[in-house]
Amino acid sequence: MAKKSFSIVGMHCASCAKLIERSLSKVPGISNASVNYGSESAVVEIEESVSDEILHNAVKNAGYKAILGDSKLSKEEEKAKELKNLKVKIFVSSIFSLFVFVGSFPEWFGYSLISNPYFLLFLATPVQFWAGWDFYLATWSGLKNRSASMDTLIVMGTTAAYFYSILSMFGVVVGMYFDTAVVIITLILFGRFLEAKAKSHTSDAIKKLLGLAPKTARLIRNGVEIDVPLDEVMAGDLIRVRPGEKVPVDGIITDGNSFIDESMVTGESLPVEKLVGANVIGSTLNKSGSFIFKATKVGSETMLFQIVEMVKSAQSSKAPIARMADLVSSYFVPIVLMLGVVTFVGWYVVGFPINAFINLVAVLIIACPCAMGLATPTAIMVGTGKGAEKGILIKNAESLETAHKIGTIIFDKTGTLTKGTPVVTDISDPKILMIVASLEKGSEHPLGEAILKYATTKKTKMQKVSNFKAISGEGIEGSIGNKKYFFGKIKVKTDEITKLESQGKTVMGLTEGDKLLGFIAVADTLKEGVKEVIAKLESKGIKTWMVTGDNQRTARAIAKLAGIKNVMAEVMPDEKSAKVKEFTSVAFKVTKCVAFVGDGINDAPALAASDVGIAMGTGTDIAMESAGITLLNKDFKSILTAINLSKVTMRVIKQNLFWAFGYNVILIPAATLGLLNPMLASFAMAASSISVVLNSLRLNKIRI
Repeated sequence: MAKKSFSIVGMHCASCAKLIERSLSKVPGISNASVNYGSESAVVEIEESVSDEILHNAVKNAGYKAILGDSKLSKEEEKAKELKNLKVKIFVSSIFSLFVFVGSFPEWFGYSLISNPYFLLFLATPVQFWAGWDFYLATWSGLKNRSASMDTLIVMGTTAAYFYSILSMFGVVVGMYFDTAVVIITLILFGRFLEAKAKSHTSDAIKKLLGLAPKTARLIRNGVEIDVPLDEVMAGDLIRVRPGEKVPVDGIITDGNSFIDESMVTGESLPVEKLVGANVIGSTLNKSGSFIFKATKVGSETMLFQIVEMVKSAQSSKAPIARMADLVSSYFVPIVLMLGVVTFVGWYVVGFPINAFINLVAVLIIACPCAMGLATPTAIMVGTGKGAEKGILIKNAESLETAHKIGTIIFDKTGTLTKGTPVVTDISDPKILMIVASLEKGSEHPLGEAILKYATTKKTKMQKVSNFKAISGEGIEGSIGNKKYFFGKIKVKTDEITKLESQGKTVMGLTEGDKLLGFIAVADTLKEGVKEVIAKLESKGIKTWMVTGDNQRTARAIAKLAGIKNVMAEVMPDEKSAKVKEFTSVAFKVTKCVAFVGDGINDAPALAASDVGIAMGTGTDIAMESAGITLLNKDFKSILTAINLSKVTMRVIKQNLFWAFGYNVILIPAATLGLLNPMLASFAMAASSISVVLNSLRLNKIRI
């Protein structure tokens, strides 16, 4: 099975999404279909035999249009076309509705030609059946699939008002309501237009990311530099990037060096120095030097494309809290239809047939569940987009919802809490550095590399070493001049050495014969901000743990520096996921949910086993599949940002749902009791949807 996502045009409410889901689920070869009204997209799990044409027809049978790979127009072009047609309909129906409204109240505006019932019928008909034609198409599609939607309620309400007015013209009934029918349609169309304009801003993050891609690349072919369109670049091509230009695709620098602004991926504003052999990311900005790099990933394989696809997928996914709104919406329309019948019968029985009809229309119009359908997806879209701008890549809506419930966080040590590379922390006598660095020049040990790097920064001059020998598990030895030295394990330890080892540092001594000349301590140091983040997590009541393969003494020392009280030491990499599962098991779990934070490569099983996997991004090699949240910016403080983003997004979702449910709970009874005019009902219905979208857009302004 493979996952496929695509856009859908023409949805008007959450019921439309359920209708399309039902149509797609009936197709052989589709095991799961999820349609998101907020992002106007679908995600399906399909077999290879299911073609784009089959998907297109399934959506078309439901009364909507799918934008698939072979479509001539993009979603943006289709939406622009749809909005243009909607503008025309709103303009025409607004003028006609104004005349109908004036003509319907001659006692207010005076008698004239437009007060003639036949002229009112002439003006109302195009509004009802031309401007409102999409309502009828959607209703017919729903009836074919044994489903009712918001459009069903609108069609029933306005059509009833329209034909009731025609019967009134011939004296069959009393009262004319052409104005009610046309004004309701006009207001709903106008509300949809404003809603569509507001919703377009929920995908601003995607548009910004796509806008980052350069249009051309400067290839080097046979020693000649030529500019070619980006889609002609192939893996293996050599490309030159000059100062101020964008890196076209992902690759590795082969010549030159520079500082590159990678903020579009990491959210980090400071440029990063890139030397020969360093990875570069497509669409990042070259700030200073000129360099040549070899393209390694192009087209859909580039990191930018993967990020865009991940954000799109997250925006299209459904959060668990959305299931409640979907469940309510699926039962809502049938219940409203029954409530409308009860309202009509009740008012008719007590002797108010006109009120019975008016209140029926008001109930049908006010009950449209648009706001409920928009409450969750619009907030998820804005939240995941805001995360992407901050260098926090959220895989799905469930991860965004769950993050604020974290009660326990388990941290991997190396590469997560620590920098992952050892550095020199202490040296007893600077004079021994020349001897040690000269000896280590012939070693390939990681600790030796740390000492050599330190010596380079101190501009230490190397001496010639003879009779070099590496002693496994002990150290190295060699001769400089006529003196023989050994550097490695210390047999007789001083109090100072013991103190350094108790801090988790590896201490190595330089000896000449039996005489200790001095020592150097090396350690993997904590990342910036670790202690501060751990303290804030603990202050929020979130328990912190550290898991590592180190021995108990070293593990305790690092944990103490970080401020972590709970330690799991001597845990092998393949045992980490089992440890995480102990925390997430029903028998052990005492907190709301458990998160695991790892470096995103070796910790994939543990990331997948946790309730929320948070991967520290490692350049272009990130664990997108295993982690629910990936910190592309590699900033440890972004763990707090991700949790805060989840918290504020869920707060906005709950506000949206409260308003959406509250709106219906208050106004449906008001319409039933005759306290709400149908035209006011249509205005309130449109206002509720727009308010939910605007409230979601507030997330863009909230500081996290």
